[in-house]
Amino acid sequence: MPWVKKEDCVGCGICVNECPADAITIQDEKAEIDMQLCIRCGICHDVCPQDAVRHDSEKIPQEVEANIQWIKDLMKHYKTEEEIEGFIERIKKHFKKEKKVIEETLERLELIET
Repeated sequence: MPWVKKEDCVGCGICVNECPADAITIQDEKAEIDMQLCIRCGICHDVCPQDAVRHDSEKIPQEVEANIQWIKDLMKHYKTEEEIEGFIERIKKHFKKEKKVIEETLERLELIET
C-alpha cells in the first residue's frame, strides 16, 4: 500500500489529479492518502516526480519494531517467569495465526480469475 514520505513531498498535486479513486488530497501542503478510498493501483507511485509516494514494504522494520514494543509493553503486566513464558507462547500463536491467514489469502488470490 502506498504512503507519502512527507519530507520528500512538495505538494505539487500531480498525484491528486492522477488518482482514479480520488483517494489523495493535499493537507498542510503535503499529499495525504485515504487508505479507505485507495484502490492500490500504483499510479501515485509512478507519477510522483519527487518519489515521495513510497511502497509499504519499506516500513517492515518499523512495523516489526512496533510489534516488539507492543509485546514488551504487554509483558510488563506479568510478574513471574512462568507467566511471561505463557504470554510469549500465546503471542507466538497470535502471529502464527496471522501468518496463516496471510498465506491462505495469498493462495486464494492465485485462484481468482480475472
